[in-house]
Amino acid sequence: MGLALLIVVLKSLALWKHEDSYGKAARFWARIFAINFAMGVVTGIPMEFQFGTNWAAFSKSAGGIIGQTLAMEGVFSFFLESSFLGLFLYGEKRLGPGLHWLTAFLVFLGSWLSGYFIIATNAWMQHPVGYEIGTAGELFLTSMSELLLNPWILWQYPHTMIASVVTASFVMAGLGAFYLLMKQHEPYGRLFVRVGVVAGLVATLLMVFPTGDGQGRMVAQHQPVTLAAMEGLFETAQGAPLALVGQPDMERLHLDNPILIPDVLSFLTYRRWTAEMKGLKDFPREAWPDNIPLLYYSYHIMVGLGTIFIAVMTLSGFFLWRRRLYANRALLWTLMLAVPFPYIANIAGWMTAELGRQPWVIYGLMRTIEGASPRVSAGNALFTLLGFMGLYFMLGMLAVLLIIREVAHGPEAAAVEKQSSEPDSQPIRAQGRIR
Repeated sequence: MGLALLIVVLKSLALWKHEDSYGKAARFWARIFAINFAMGVVTGIPMEFQFGTNWAAFSKSAGGIIGQTLAMEGVFSFFLESSFLGLFLYGEKRLGPGLHWLTAFLVFLGSWLSGYFIIATNAWMQHPVGYEIGTAGELFLTSMSELLLNPWILWQYPHTMIASVVTASFVMAGLGAFYLLMKQHEPYGRLFVRVGVVAGLVATLLMVFPTGDGQGRMVAQHQPVTLAAMEGLFETAQGAPLALVGQPDMERLHLDNPILIPDVLSFLTYRRWTAEMKGLKDFPREAWPDNIPLLYYSYHIMVGLGTIFIAVMTLSGFFLWRRRLYANRALLWTLMLAVPFPYIANIAGWMTAELGRQPWVIYGLMRTIEGASPRVSAGNALFTLLGFMGLYFMLGMLAVLLIIREVAHGPEAAAVEKQSSEPDSQPIRAQGRIR
């Protein structure tokens, strides 16, 4: 999703500056996008089917609500994205620069619209709104506007989408750094580094504030026990400290070996240094997240990596501004080796969101254990999980091999292929003047 935005940026620069190098770069990254899109389709469809197979009780109760957003994702955004992706990949020579830019924009719009509907589904599970409970316990949607404008979405959606831009920026800058270090496709290496670093610097800052800050305050307002578990806060405190590191001890209900910054957590949450924050001990045990240590570590991995991302992109941006980045091998190696870490941070962020919601599948309404399919045993679930893990591993390796192939060919390969087929576009305009 982040890459779709960067492709629009490259296409816009191509129109504005009238430099074909930007167009070649956009065509190159469109191929990478197409591989990711194909893998997303074949791995994402089973995830929707699992609502009916593994979560039958949840689907029976809440299907009338979550089915709305999931259906809109498939009907509106998926078809928009997939249709115009084909035109973007294969229609440039017939559409012309302006219409080809429009197809890139519509692919971007479809992918980000898809993200909105999916996050609207998750946001409703985190903070249910616009519903009523029927006589048999089933949930009915009473307001589509409340579902689509859930307050939880207002921070979760931009935070998630900006995280995808951070990932795409690091991938683009990392590949550019690779080209420069290997002294291959150096003009494109400099272009990729420049666009990736500028976009990454903006995105990493926005990821922390206001989106990350807003999402944290949303959790504090609606899921205070989740926030206490995320921060490893066991005791209620006036002016709660921010734990930089530490290890939750669930037997003694204590944070071992902590490095604390006094009062900062209260200020970040409530904008008051002495604000009271409830600790886990003041919440009933049945309301605690199921796996507090994993939630705590996932959250701190996400925040720690996000802080590192800001430092890397700020330093890279400074050297770019001083026109010294392309020759700085240490920073180029840093950008290249940092590529896997935004993926790790995104996974840790989703683990934080989903582990934090436990023990609820719909927060405050249905416990996770109540939403599972009663006829699917743990053995059946484990067997299918292992099968999907093996299948997804093979698909992942295939995606990596295809991307490595495109990287080895480089941006010029797309340009050569386009030039070889360019004469096909001329007769369309010429034939109108013949005979």
